[in-house]
Amino acid sequence: MTCVKGSLTAAPRCPAAGRTAIIAGVTHTSLSLDTSPDIERRQVESWRQMSAAQKAAIVTGLTRAAYAMTFAGVRQRHPDASSREQFLRVAVIVLGPDLARLAYPDAARVICR
Repeated sequence: MTCVKGSLTAAPRCPAAGRTAIIAGVTHTSLSLDTSPDIERRQVESWRQMSAAQKAAIVTGLTRAAYAMTFAGVRQRHPDASSREQFLRVAVIVLGPDLARLAYPDAARVICR
């Protein structure tokens, strides 16, 4: 089968992997540069076998860890800031300055111009 690059209708066999491509013309790229293809395949397969609740628990944990690191970074950079100022600085990082200002009008005092 001849495929047009980017065609959504053609689904050729992927000769390297021995399976059908989902979208013609799209090549597989690694998720990580330092992980072997075999380990990556095992990781993706384990994700596929997880329930939605298990995946949600992982995402929730990672999100909490990201917020904790963001707060730690703000505390380190602004050790004398009040808890409200720290919260506002995190809001600016997470939401961006425009949305943070809309959600928290007093965020304007911590936004650099």
